[in-house]
Amino acid sequence: MPDRLRLPFHFDAASLQHELAGLPAGVWVPHFNKREYEGEWSGVPLRSIGGRDGHIYPDPTGRERYADTPLLSRCPAFRAVLAAFQCPVGSARLLKLAAGAHIREHTDYNLGYADGEVRLHVPITTHPDVAFFLAGERVVLQPGECWYLDFNRPHRVDNPSDTDRVHLVLDCEVNDWLRDVFAGALHGA
Repeated sequence: MPDRLRLPFHFDAASLQHELAGLPAGVWVPHFNKREYEGEWSGVPLRSIGGRDGHIYPDPTGRERYADTPLLSRCPAFRAVLAAFQCPVGSARLLKLAAGAHIREHTDYNLGYADGEVRLHVPITTHPDVAFFLAGERVVLQPGECWYLDFNRPHRVDNPSDTDRVHLVLDCEVNDWLRDVFAGALHGA
């Protein structure tokens, strides 16, 4: 499996952007990994451990199940994206890297295809100057696309623009359906 793969989905970026714009400012929670970034990196949980609002940490050792947060029930465009995935979805959150912010190079663990859990990104807002690097190579992600990126590999993001970069980030269990999606993407289907 390659370390990056655009999956055969395209979501309505305008609907996602409209719903994003309607979120209250108070729902954004600072990212928990404060050593890895400069500037503002924050999130909004849509699915979290126990369905709790304000809880963006995707605890891999948690004993409680992931559940929809109350906010997700008020977000039909985000619910439609999640409904497209016929696999178990654990954490689902909006992650915002504010204008001028940077995420330092780091790795996440057990988030590669071979690990049985993948992290998928659906860009909602971005800017041409936003630079995402995976294993030292730039990957350009456009609003409405869906990308698999192997986060076991070193990655970083720079946002020198004046636009906040917001992605919907889903942690998905690899099942037969998702294996077929990946196979189709690999073969250009």
